[in-house]
Amino acid sequence: MLQFRWLAAASLALSLSGGAAAQAVKLRVSDNRRYLHDASAKPFFYLGDTAWQLFHRLNREEADLYLRNRAAKGFTVIQAVLLAELGGLEEPNAYGHMALAGKDPDRPNEDYFRHADWIVRRANELGLVMGLLPTWGSYWKEGAARIFDEGKAYRFGLFLGKRYRNASLIWILGGDQNVETPAERAVIDAMARGLREGDGGAHLITFHPRGPGQSSLALQDAPWLDFHMNQTSHGARDHDTGLFIEHDLRLQPLRPTLDGEPRYETIPVGFYMANYSRLDRFDDFDVRQAAYWAVLAGACGHTYGHNSVWQMWQPGRKPVLWASIPWREALDHPGAFQMGHLRRLFEARTFAKLVPEQTLVLNAPQAGGAKVRAARAGDGSFAIIYSPYGESFTVQKSRLPARRLKEIWFDPRYGVAHLAHRTDNQGFQTYAPPTRGRGQDWVLILEDDSASLPSLPGME
Repeated sequence: MLQFRWLAAASLALSLSGGAAAQAVKLRVSDNRRYLHDASAKPFFYLGDTAWQLFHRLNREEADLYLRNRAAKGFTVIQAVLLAELGGLEEPNAYGHMALAGKDPDRPNEDYFRHADWIVRRANELGLVMGLLPTWGSYWKEGAARIFDEGKAYRFGLFLGKRYRNASLIWILGGDQNVETPAERAVIDAMARGLREGDGGAHLITFHPRGPGQSSLALQDAPWLDFHMNQTSHGARDHDTGLFIEHDLRLQPLRPTLDGEPRYETIPVGFYMANYSRLDRFDDFDVRQAAYWAVLAGACGHTYGHNSVWQMWQPGRKPVLWASIPWREALDHPGAFQMGHLRRLFEARTFAKLVPEQTLVLNAPQAGGAKVRAARAGDGSFAIIYSPYGESFTVQKSRLPARRLKEIWFDPRYGVAHLAHRTDNQGFQTYAPPTRGRGQDWVLILEDDSASLPSLPGME
C-alpha cells in the first residue's frame, strides 16, 4: 500500500481553483473530426512552442518571462516534459529538487511537482494550454534508461491525471520515440489508461513520435488517441510537411492531425546525417514554409521550435546541437513572431472551413521547395494559396462561386495584407507574387467580394 500513498496526497496537492479553474479551456475534437474546438464550439488553432526543458531548468521568474513572451506572440499551446530529456532524472530543477526519488516513478518528489504546478497554473492564467508530456521517451522505451513498466506507467498516469484534472492542457505521450514492440505498446496504453482514469476524460491525448515519424503508423487503432501528431523533424530543407498531413487525413477513423516538431529555427540542417554542417542552419523561411505547407494540407494547427529555446540554453550550460544563443534572446527571433502572423491569418479566414484543394492551381510547381499548396473554404467564400519561392501560378477562377473576387497578397514575413485587385471570377488568371526567390514566400487570398470577412492587417 505504501506505493499508492502518494496518489491520495497528490490528488489534493494541486487544485487549480479560482481564476485558473474557472477559465480552464476544455478542448474537444470537432464533429467533422478534422479540428479542435473549445467548450463553446469555437475552433481552436493549435499553435505550439517546444519548451521541452521548461519544468526542469527554469525558475519561476524565468518561466513567467518565457510564458508571457509566448502568450504575447500568439502561441496557444506550450509543449513541455515533466520528466525531461536532459538530466531529467539525474539533475535537480532550478530549486534543487529531483523529479523522482531513486528514479522511481512510484516516488515522485512533491517539491518538484509543486514547481510544475506553478508553471501550469501560470500558463493557464495567461490563456495558454499546456501540451504536457508525462515523460521523455527514453524512460519508457526498451533500453538502459527505461524506468517504466506497465504497472508504473499506469500509476504515474493516474497520479498526473488526478493532479491536473482541472488544468487547461493536452496530454502528449511518446516523447520523441516510436512504439515498436508489443511490450512498449502495453506501457503506453497503460499510461494513457491511468491519465484517463485520473482526469475523468477531461483532456485530449495525442502522441509525439520520433522523427521523421507519425503517431498514425503504430497507434491508428489506439482508442485513447484523440488526434494525430507528426514529427517532420530536422533532416533536410524543403521536406514537404504537407505529405504527413495528407497521409493522416486519408485514414479511418478520421482524426485531426498536426506537425508537433518540424524543423527548428537555428538548428543545424540534417544534424543526424553523416554529411551535415553545423554552420548550415534552418532559418525563419524554413519555419514559415513548414507551417504554411502543413496547415494548407489540412492540419489543425502547427508547432514552432527554436534550438536554444527547447533546451533553455544559456552560457555556462552544456549546449546541445551547438546552441549558441541564450534562450532569452532567442525568444524574439523572427520565426516566433511570424507564427503569430500565421495564426492571425488562419483565424481571420476561418481555418476550420478550409479543405485542401491542389487542383485549384495550374501551371504551378508541384514538387520541391517551390511547391504551391492551396485550400479553399467548403462554402467557396475564399481560397488561400501559398507560393514558397514566389513562383507564379494559374487559377481557374470560376472554381469559386462568387460573382466578383477580391485578390489579396499577404506577406508572411510581416503579417501585412495588400488588396491587389477586384475582378469577376471568369477565366484563368496567372498570379505573379510581388517578389521571387528563396525567402520570398507569398500567400494569395481570393475571396468573395460580397462576403463580410474580417479585415486583414494592412487593409483596415
